[in-house]
Amino acid sequence: MSKANSITDFVYLCMRDGSWWTFWELQDVIKTKTGKYYGEPSLSAAIRDLRKTPYREKYDLQMWGEVVEKKRITNGKGYKYKLTTGDKNG
Repeated sequence: MSKANSITDFVYLCMRDGSWWTFWELQDVIKTKTGKYYGEPSLSAAIRDLRKTPYREKYDLQMWGEVVEKKRITNGKGYKYKLTTGDKNG
């Protein structure tokens, strides 16, 4: 990827490290690095996009199986998301 220019690009760049991320953590990092603020619905849509074939191809993600894991935040509200780093072909 030559240059990030969409919210999905920004979310991918954050999540590609394999760490667990909340919407609020993604918001903070993206706003700090780009000056752009995205709300939770937009971030949720970008995370969903990572599961779609065109984005799996664009970011060289595995083509089969789940590429985004989701877990409830312990003793809190909301969820954390993690981009899986499995082999591209499954």
